[in-house]
Amino acid sequence: MAFTQYTNLDFEEIKVSLREYLRANSNFTDFDFEGSNLSVLIDTLAYNTYVTAYNTNMVANESFIDSATLRENVVALARNVGYVPSSRRAATANVSFTVDLGSGTTKSSVTLKSGLVALGDFANTNYTFCTPEDITSPVTDGFAEFTIDIKQGTFVTNEFVVDTSQPNQKFIIPNPYVDTSTLKVQVRDTLTSSSRKTYSQIDNIVGISTHSETFLIQEIQDEKYELLFGDGVLGKKLSNGNVINSTYIVTDGVGGNGVSNFSFSGKLVDNDGGLITSGISDVIVNERSSNGAEVESIDTIRNLSTRVYSAQHRAVTANDYEAIIPTIFPNAESVTAYGGEDSSPPQYGKVFLSIKPKNGRFISDFDKRELLDKLKRYSVAGIRQEFVDLKYLYVEVDSTVYYNTNAVANVNNLKTSIRNSLETYANSSDLNSFGSRFKYSKVLNIIDDSSSAVTSNITKVIIRRNLDVDTANFAQYELCFGNKFHNRNKGYNIKSTGFTVDGIRGVCYFTDTYIDDKTGRLIIFRLNNTGEVQIVNNNAGTVKYDIGEILIDTIRILSTIKSDNVVEIEAIPDSNDVIGLKDLYLQLSISHSNISCVADIISTGADTSGANYVSTSSFTNGSKVRGVAITDTSTISTTTTTTSSTTTSTSSSSSTSTSSSSSSSY
Repeated sequence: MAFTQYTNLDFEEIKVSLREYLRANSNFTDFDFEGSNLSVLIDTLAYNTYVTAYNTNMVANESFIDSATLRENVVALARNVGYVPSSRRAATANVSFTVDLGSGTTKSSVTLKSGLVALGDFANTNYTFCTPEDITSPVTDGFAEFTIDIKQGTFVTNEFVVDTSQPNQKFIIPNPYVDTSTLKVQVRDTLTSSSRKTYSQIDNIVGISTHSETFLIQEIQDEKYELLFGDGVLGKKLSNGNVINSTYIVTDGVGGNGVSNFSFSGKLVDNDGGLITSGISDVIVNERSSNGAEVESIDTIRNLSTRVYSAQHRAVTANDYEAIIPTIFPNAESVTAYGGEDSSPPQYGKVFLSIKPKNGRFISDFDKRELLDKLKRYSVAGIRQEFVDLKYLYVEVDSTVYYNTNAVANVNNLKTSIRNSLETYANSSDLNSFGSRFKYSKVLNIIDDSSSAVTSNITKVIIRRNLDVDTANFAQYELCFGNKFHNRNKGYNIKSTGFTVDGIRGVCYFTDTYIDDKTGRLIIFRLNNTGEVQIVNNNAGTVKYDIGEILIDTIRILSTIKSDNVVEIEAIPDSNDVIGLKDLYLQLSISHSNISCVADIISTGADTSGANYVSTSSFTNGSKVRGVAITDTSTISTTTTTTSSTTTSTSSSSSTSTSSSSSSSY
């Protein structure tokens, strides 16, 4: 009879299938299959079948990039589409120091040799910082000044000799944790040759000829890298006896970020080669170390490899930019790109880009300039790229949680459990990226599942933007939330924290009055000593409910209740599912969320009729301000600066500043 086809990998079911097969065989009619001897044989056959099936399944999984789990296999599969994962990136600091050679010196220059430059100290840990190449500075009035970038890690040199008698000779860098952006390769004709030819690292073969002195790299096992040279058709072929000299930095990656205390440990020589050991100043830190990053994760390789392949090393669509930028800027945590035709008003011929870095809130102007320069290799003619700082859109929840008092001993522990569950969701991939979505139904389930004591919850959603005000100037502001506002047709849909305004006494607040279903008027009010509203400006701007936008007319805000000159402005979204549109980076703010617990007296059995049950409104409270209300009798400190300039502050990539100075909202 035909042997049974297996449909699962369960060991016991495999044994049952084997017994049924043997029982059906007339040669084993009188056998006791539960007996010890035959049972051992069946167990052995089942175990062998189980292991074989498991191994076959794992091999099949490792053959596809979507299901592979071992890094070596994921990298190898990505290599098939020409994708090289990003290596670790060394943290970079900008420092300055001077060398005093004396006023009577005849030396014309000072050179800082490649290798170790300084030792850094951070969080009781020492780090080495180096430079991958020599840096020369001229001597002026006896002083040589250096302002340089130094990278965290150890400077390493390796040499390989080409031996054509080895048909499969490989040039493998022996150290893991290499920052491949610091990799430099030079080739000498022989061991005795003094002249060196510098080879350029490439990531594709476009424009490569027979004589191109180039090399490629590929990641292999244990996060090490192999150097690949031309074959005489695509790139210059190496000859027997050639000597390959490679230099690079082995780094701690993200561990080197944040260092701001350095002591000089480098090697300085004058233009005659003389060693300089004195007259060296203290190291001044211009920018502490940042942008250190770990090797590209498996999930990122899966996500980017196919997208980069589809981009074909050219940036045409928005998806192309989103795929290419992480390969040339590994510190990018999330990238968004959209065409100027999607902005308001349309700006044709432009692509707007926004990046959330892995370390920090914004990328520096220096990084923006470098990225724009690198993108020229990929962009098509007539398309201009423009970076805009990302805007943070915060989601807050106000949740009333009903719980069974018989199932929990301490309500504070219950609150902590709920907050921890929400914190996990706040750090998940559903959020913390451009184009992400806050999923209301998922949050309700997370709260319900956070403890067996929770019986239900009533959760309200609030969206918030932080307005970063320019206290020194009159300015106009634009806040885009990217989500339609809920309009109650009675005004007071918008709430803000307090601030003071030039020419108005007391603490003021923003809110809105209803005009129609799409539009409201922004007003400024204050509270008198009895808490009543006193409108001080009944036409301070416009609220667009239908697109979730607030336009603030020219105003000079002198100070704010919140620190760092921030006014928090909140609204109720028309949908409880909130999206991060365009350059809005979505985050769930647990610290600003409110969790309150109410005993469910029906579940406990204390009031089975529900006559004394305390219900909670599913709508927001009637407070007209955000946070604690400050009445007219209260004051905050203000600083007045006389100025006649006007600035425009925008928080939407579709807006344009109308003066030479501007502030931003985040």
